[in-house]
Amino acid sequence: MAKEKEIKSIEDLPGVGPATAEKLRQAGYTTLEQVAVASPFELAELLGISADNAKKAIDAAKQATTINYLEASKVLERRLSIGKISTGSKGLDELLGGGVETNGITEAYGKFSSGKTQLGFQLSVNVQLPVGKGGLGGGTLFIDTESTFRPERIQEMAKAIGLDPKTVLDNIYVVRATTVEQQILTVERADKLIAEKGIKLIVVDSLTSLFRAEFIGRGGLAERQQKLNAHVHKLQNLADTFNLAVYVTNQVIDNPAILFGDPTIPVGGNIIAHAATTRLYMRKSKEDKRIVRIVDSPNLPEGEVVIKITPEGIRD
Repeated sequence: MAKEKEIKSIEDLPGVGPATAEKLRQAGYTTLEQVAVASPFELAELLGISADNAKKAIDAAKQATTINYLEASKVLERRLSIGKISTGSKGLDELLGGGVETNGITEAYGKFSSGKTQLGFQLSVNVQLPVGKGGLGGGTLFIDTESTFRPERIQEMAKAIGLDPKTVLDNIYVVRATTVEQQILTVERADKLIAEKGIKLIVVDSLTSLFRAEFIGRGGLAERQQKLNAHVHKLQNLADTFNLAVYVTNQVIDNPAILFGDPTIPVGGNIIAHAATTRLYMRKSKEDKRIVRIVDSPNLPEGEVVIKITPEGIRD
């Protein structure tokens, strides 16, 4: 009796060969999971096969996919291994439950000069501190989409906490992304760099500016949101796979529908709202002071703190 073929990719599905698999990929079905939840009629129409044959391919994809169940106690064990990066401010660290955590995306949104980029710089320096001293003993991948990266500022912050400025700069890998494609590809190909260089923090400053510039008007909104969704999911995947922290900055707009109170809302809509683990709203106060508020978090209460942006970096 012939041994049943093991299904590892969409090419292995019954009735699907290389040409049919290419058709599936072009239509967005790139994994067995995507085929498993497809409609038989949709698949039949796409591939030019009968609904019965499409159903056989879908059933085979369902059999080949697995759901990994995990006891909540094991999830708690995993949560205990999460690292935290100090922000430089004790008050902000306390607000964040110890600092910016790994295995998640921390988003900071606010108007121009609200301190979002400065916090990104401070985290890029502090992540290089030893574990237990406010860092994770790792490097940073810094994706600069607005030409805001300043090595001189990194040097100032490094000197202030007793680190060698050159060593700190050598552990920050900067990509100046000028198109959405460059931004996406940097994240897609980051796995090797993360493993080789011991990256423990990814900074994207800013996450949305290139998407806003390239996808203009309502006509481009659906495609923009689709690409943005895939991009932030890849960032989360890297955070989970390598137990690293992701810090992204986001631009804001004023919502004209809000007549009373603060009309400031972050760009990216529900896509970013659902993808970010912790959302911070930063706004300028008097002189060098900034107000940071937790807007959303699965495990932290809402609250706010005042920080200072000094020549040495972020402080209480």
